[in-house]
Amino acid sequence: MASFATSWLCIFFLLCCAYAGEAEYILYKDHKQHLNNRIKDLLSRMTLAEKIGQMTQIERKNASADVMKNFFIGGVLSGGGSVPAPMASAEVWVNMVNEIQRAALSTRLGIPMLYGIDAVHGHNNVYNATIFPHNIGLGATRDPELVRRIGVATALEVRATGIPYTFAPCIAVCRDPRWGRCYESYSEDHAVVQAMTEIIPGLQGDIPANSSKGVPYVAGKDKVAACAKHFVGDGGTHNGINENNTIIDRHGLLSIHMPAYYNAIIHGVSTVMVSYSSWNGVKMHADYNLVTGYLKNTLKFRGFVISDWQGIDRITTPADVNYTYSVQQGVNAGIDMVMVPYDYPTFINELTSLVNKGVIPMSRIDDAVRRILRVKFTMGLFEIALADLSFAEQLGSREHRDLAREAVRKSLVLLKNGKRANEPILPLPKKASSILVAGTHANNLGYQCGGWTIEWQGGSGDTTVGTTILDAIKFTVDGSTDVIYSENPDASLVKANNFSYAIVVVGETPYAETNGDNLNLTIPDPGPSTIQTVCGAIKCVVVIISGRPVVITPYIASIDALVAAWLPGSEGQGVADVLFGDYGFTGKLPRTWFKSVDQLPMNVGDKHYDPLFPFGFGLTTMPTGRMISGAVVRNEHYGMVSLFINLLVTFIVSKTCCFEGCLFFDWE
Repeated sequence: MASFATSWLCIFFLLCCAYAGEAEYILYKDHKQHLNNRIKDLLSRMTLAEKIGQMTQIERKNASADVMKNFFIGGVLSGGGSVPAPMASAEVWVNMVNEIQRAALSTRLGIPMLYGIDAVHGHNNVYNATIFPHNIGLGATRDPELVRRIGVATALEVRATGIPYTFAPCIAVCRDPRWGRCYESYSEDHAVVQAMTEIIPGLQGDIPANSSKGVPYVAGKDKVAACAKHFVGDGGTHNGINENNTIIDRHGLLSIHMPAYYNAIIHGVSTVMVSYSSWNGVKMHADYNLVTGYLKNTLKFRGFVISDWQGIDRITTPADVNYTYSVQQGVNAGIDMVMVPYDYPTFINELTSLVNKGVIPMSRIDDAVRRILRVKFTMGLFEIALADLSFAEQLGSREHRDLAREAVRKSLVLLKNGKRANEPILPLPKKASSILVAGTHANNLGYQCGGWTIEWQGGSGDTTVGTTILDAIKFTVDGSTDVIYSENPDASLVKANNFSYAIVVVGETPYAETNGDNLNLTIPDPGPSTIQTVCGAIKCVVVIISGRPVVITPYIASIDALVAAWLPGSEGQGVADVLFGDYGFTGKLPRTWFKSVDQLPMNVGDKHYDPLFPFGFGLTTMPTGRMISGAVVRNEHYGMVSLFINLLVTFIVSKTCCFEGCLFFDWE
C-alpha cells in the first residue's frame, strides 16, 4: 500500500511540474514564433518605465549593474576613446560587455541591452584592430565590392570584442571640404556614396530574397547591426561648418543628400542616426516631417531612429536652455532611442512626465519600443545575449590587414607624374644608392590613421599596431639602398647627400568633427617648408596625408610627382606597394581638388567649375613587377586569359611609353 501511495505521489509531482512548465511558457522568448507576435507579446507586458528605459542609451562608464536594473536601460555605448582599459584585449572587452548585459538580463522581463560603438574605419576605438582608410579614401577606390569585404572584416572585429552594433556607415555627401567631417564622406557625388552603401550587407549580411523593403536584418552572430548616418544633409552645411544649417530646396535635399538612404534601407539597415545639423533653419532632431514623415512613412524604414550624442540637447540654442521642450520635440519628431550618455535620470524623468501629461502620446512610445525590439529580435539577442571569445583571433588578423593594405593601394590618387608628360618619375626604382624620406607624416602611425582612431580626435605616434610609411619604404626597397629619414631636413642635409630621389610625406594632423572645421585648408607647418626645401633641390615625390583636398597650388610646380593618400589607416605598406610599382595607381578623386579656397564650395556640375584637378581625375600607372615576354606579371598565378590581356595591353602601349613610367590620363 505504501508503494502504491508513493507511486501516485510521484505521478502527481510530475503532473505539477508539467503544469508549472506549461504555465511558464512565454511567447516572446520562443524563437519559433513569428517576429511580430513576439514583439506584440513583450510590448504588452511592459510598464511605462520599462518602455522608456528601452529608449535610453547611456555611456558605458555609467552602466553599472544597479543603473541597468533600476532604469531598465535598453542601450549602452562607447563614446570616442571610451575603453575598459588602455590597450584592452578582446577578452577584457567581452568581459565588460557581458557584465553589463547580465545586469540587463536580470531585470523582470530580461530584455537584452544593445551595445554600440563607432567602428567607422575598422574597429577604430580598439587597440590592435585593423584600421582601414577613412571613407574619403574608400570613395577613391570606386570599388563597392572591396567596401563590402571591409564591412565583413569590420563586423568580425567588432564581434571579437563582444559588441553587436556599430554607428556606421556615414553616408553624408560632403559638398564643402572645409567641413571637419568631410573624410567621413565617400564623395561629393551622391552616386558614389550610394554605391558604397554596399558596406551595409558586409556588416549585416545579405537580406533574404523575400524580405520586405525597410525591414532591418542582421544575418547572425558574426554580423553587426549597422547605422546609416547622419540623417540628412549633414554634408551640405553653410560654409562647411559642422552642425550648421543646410540651405537647400527640397529638390536639392532629396536629389543630393537623400539617395544613399534609399540604398541603405533597401539593404536592410537596422538603424538611422539623426544629424545635429538643420535644414533651412529646422533642427533635424526636431524635424517631424523628415524623420517620421519621410524616413518612416515614405521610405518605409522599420528599424529604429537614434539620436546623435546628446543630440536632443542641441535642439535649443544654447543647448539645454529648455530641456523639457527638447525631449518633447525630439521624441515627437520620431527619435526612438535617445543617446543621453550622462544625464539619463533627467531624460527619463522628463519623458515620463510628458507621457503622463499626454504631451507625448503612448502610441509614440509604443512605436519607438516596437522598433527597438524589432532590431533586437532580428539580431538574435534574445537567443544569444552574451558574447564569447570565438572571434577573438579576428582582431587585427593578417587577413584583415592584407585587405586594408589592398584598400590603401586602390585609394591612392596620382595627381602628377613628372614635370613633363614624357618624363614620369613613378614607379620609383627600388634600387638606388641612397634616398631621402622626409616629412612629419612619414613615420607617424597616428597621423596616417587620422581622427576616430583610439581617441575621438585621433593622436600622434604609435597609438596602435600598424606599419608606418617609412617602415614600408624600408621594407620595399632593395637591401643595398640606403634610406635616410629626416622629419624636417634643412638645406644643408639635402645638398650634402647625393640622394637619388626623395619621398616627402606631409599633411593634416588628426581631428574629428568641429575641431576639423577649417576655412583655409593649408598644410600645417612645417609641411610647406619641407616641400620647398627638398623638392627645390632634388627629384621628389610628395605624398599628401589628409582628410580632404588641401592647398597645393603654391608648391605644385616644384613637385615631380604628387599623390593623394587621404587617411590610409594602419597599413602603410599599401602606399609603398604603389610608389615602387608592385601595383599600379588606379584611384580616382572622390571630390574636386580646388585651386583656391576662395572657390569653395565647388562641386562637379557647378556652373563656374574651374578646379585644379576635377572630380574623377587620377593618373594610372602600370605595375612593374617582373617581366615575361614584355608583359607585366606580379607574383599571382595568372590564367591564360589574364596573360593574353596583359600582352595585348603591352603591345598597344609599347609604342608610346615604357613600363617603368607608363601613365594614362583618366577621368571618371
